[in-house]
Amino acid sequence: MLFRESETVELKEVIVDDIKKEIIAFANCDGGKLYIGVRDDGTVVGLEDPDGVSLQISNMVRDAIKPDVTMFLHYKTMKKDGKEIVAVEIQRGTDRPYYLAKKGMRPEGVYVRQGYSSVPATDTAIRRMIKETDGDRFEAMRCLNQELTFEAAKKEFDLREVEFGSQQMRTLKLIDQDNLYSNLGLLLSDQCVHTIKVAVFQGTDQTVFKDRREFSGSLMQQMNEVYDFIDFRNQTRATIEKLYRIDVRDYPEIAVREALLNLLVHRDYSFSASALISIYDDRIEFVSIGGLMPGIDLEDIMAGISVCRNQDLANVFYRLHLIEAYGTGIGKIMRAYEGMEEKPLIETTKNVFKIILPNINAKYETRKAFAPKAESIQGSAAESTKSLSNEERVLEYAMSHGAITRNDVIELLEVSTSTASRVLRKMVKSNLLKQNGKARSTNYTVIK
Repeated sequence: MLFRESETVELKEVIVDDIKKEIIAFANCDGGKLYIGVRDDGTVVGLEDPDGVSLQISNMVRDAIKPDVTMFLHYKTMKKDGKEIVAVEIQRGTDRPYYLAKKGMRPEGVYVRQGYSSVPATDTAIRRMIKETDGDRFEAMRCLNQELTFEAAKKEFDLREVEFGSQQMRTLKLIDQDNLYSNLGLLLSDQCVHTIKVAVFQGTDQTVFKDRREFSGSLMQQMNEVYDFIDFRNQTRATIEKLYRIDVRDYPEIAVREALLNLLVHRDYSFSASALISIYDDRIEFVSIGGLMPGIDLEDIMAGISVCRNQDLANVFYRLHLIEAYGTGIGKIMRAYEGMEEKPLIETTKNVFKIILPNINAKYETRKAFAPKAESIQGSAAESTKSLSNEERVLEYAMSHGAITRNDVIELLEVSTSTASRVLRKMVKSNLLKQNGKARSTNYTVIK
């Protein structure tokens, strides 16, 4: 038998660390044979302890290569020219890509056979192997990053009194049968690469920006931070009806909540583009990447039919009591606007799903804009102050008076005690104000 290296044959005189790369490359491609005790030129030098060599290779493979590839390796001791060598036959694995455990599922850890050499795989080749092995469903595929942490997710699970240990992570499919994180694990991890961009515009178009933020991290963290960002700008208009004071927020809280959850749960995460939320004077637009699922049209959605793109992610949100059942969110949004002139709109394209929530109080602002202007300088200044956002008015007062109290906010914004407390709490959280003192002596100053 003449030994010669090829695309499916590798020769090694002794055991070296590179043997792991050769085995990975063969398992990731079309298989091959590895001969130990044979020089690169085909000269047989033999081995003193072939059984020990086989055991050493077996231990190396078990400890250093992920997923488990041992079932695809077969060892045989052969005699050639009176000398003993070890032949290792490597079959093409079924859980590709295989990689060095210390390097991870990255090019420096994944190898493929190219000619007579084993070389690092490209990102494209790695993704193709994952897709061929795991299927097309994004959340079920193995994650390229296996160094994940879950601080934000654990905090949310603890808050809702739901266990979040290794067994629960397997049940929820964040971890697969090979103890590897799935893309669902990535979405809930602190290392999540998908983001939500939120922009606040002046007026009803995108001509002038007032504020913009990009939210990253775990989907749980994004959910809470984005909701707080919107809620902070969801102003309250107070009206007096007989002896009762009625507070009406710009957007029903349940509608904002359901629109945000819809954006998170039904988004197509195989796209890298960020989800978008745009806040205008008269509406909020939630733009989710990924259109309707095949076979479903807008009429089906409005009728309450739902085909979930991310079934495992939806199950996580269900376990946390964030959603009650699939397909109920749109109905809740519509019911939140019952009895009102304004109605939510839904628009879809091949790759976009958009929910538009109208500002209930925008019509009053429009009427105010066309009302007769005050003649006095004092009246003009008062009208200018009312056009500012709640936080801008609070900041202006605090700067001009040196500090502001909760009672000052109640009088300034004409809001309830709970609303004033919420505005101050969020401004402290956003590092706009600093809280000083306690109880009745509490006041707030501007952070410079």
